[in-house]
Amino acid sequence: MDYHEPIELLDKRARDIARMLHSLKEEVEAVNWYHQRVSASDNPEVKEILAHNRDEEIEHAVMAIEWLRRNAPGWDEELRKYLFTTGPIVGLEEEANSFDKPLSLKNSQLNIGSMKN
Repeated sequence: MDYHEPIELLDKRARDIARMLHSLKEEVEAVNWYHQRVSASDNPEVKEILAHNRDEEIEHAVMAIEWLRRNAPGWDEELRKYLFTTGPIVGLEEEANSFDKPLSLKNSQLNIGSMKN
């Protein structure tokens, strides 16, 4: 495992997060390898086996992501912002940031002045 800080300065939680991030990286890399093999093969049985293996690696990656969501700072908030949404992905960040603005700045048609009429 590659640590960028001296291991003796990292607490157990930081080491576990590093382990999980490293595992996630390995799982995603394996998904890529299997996916390329599925795409390159013209043998239906080979494709089926490789696709099965790829999907197992996806399962492992998702399990790692869920552990990170539960245990690592920032993951829960970001996953809730972007996963299982529709529309432009980059637009979701802008939309989420707009919730911090006063209502009158979000939509010039809806402000206290227009509600008086």
